[in-house]
Amino acid sequence: MTMRRKLIMGSITLLTVILFVLTMFPFFIVIINSAKSSLEIITDPISFPAKWSQLFSNVQEIWNKPSVRYSSSVISSTIITLGSLATISVFSAMAAWVLVRSKSKVSTFIFLLFLSGLIIPFQVVMFPLVSLFRTINEIFGLKMLRTYHGMILAYIGFGTPLAVFMFHGFIKSIPKELEEAATIDGCSKPQIFFLVIMPILKPIFVTIVILNAIWIWNDFLLPMLILGVGQDIQTIPLAIANFAGSFVKKWDLIMTAVLMAAIPIIIGFILLQKHIIKGMVSGSIK
Repeated sequence: MTMRRKLIMGSITLLTVILFVLTMFPFFIVIINSAKSSLEIITDPISFPAKWSQLFSNVQEIWNKPSVRYSSSVISSTIITLGSLATISVFSAMAAWVLVRSKSKVSTFIFLLFLSGLIIPFQVVMFPLVSLFRTINEIFGLKMLRTYHGMILAYIGFGTPLAVFMFHGFIKSIPKELEEAATIDGCSKPQIFFLVIMPILKPIFVTIVILNAIWIWNDFLLPMLILGVGQDIQTIPLAIANFAGSFVKKWDLIMTAVLMAAIPIIIGFILLQKHIIKGMVSGSIK
């Protein structure tokens, strides 16, 4: 290895380490401050805690605080996240499969409609969305605001375009002969999709599930619009917002609650990262 190449590799390694430190620094701040009191955080936010046992005290206070209802917010976030992930992933895969195999101007137009959902900013449609939900309630008597099904339906609308786009690119790499062989063996269309196509979609399926899980689990703005703050149904980000009042902010409980909310997503990402990388790459290679 020449001196020039060693210098380049050393520079790349140094840059990688710097980026890693910058990326992990906010998470490091959350961890050390979750084991402190509010006074310790205000006086010295970047030092290590005097006693790590304060973390368990903060967790206990958060879990048992009646005004926050953190335990019920965990259940609500789980219901909304799992319901949204199941519908987004399965329906998007089915839609992408039909659009890929049905080569026509109509299918191309529908696919472009899905892609248009990726370029429209959420801020443009958030207030019309709330107005639409109110109109549905007034006309059809179907309550959409402050309900699980209204929240899940909103996530389906915003999460489906990217999922369809990723599934579409992946399915194009699947040989059509597999489906023709299944048809000869007597499989119906649903059987072809669920028994032949779905197992092949596992890498991209896991990728879409993790990406949407991170977004839905941590989202604050859409639940605030649909569910509202201080209602019976609230997600974890809304529960964390209850620790920040107009005059007092309980930083120790905020940091601990953020850490508690991040742990499930981190564990899921670590366990499934192999499939995530494979899914991100496979869809671009035909």
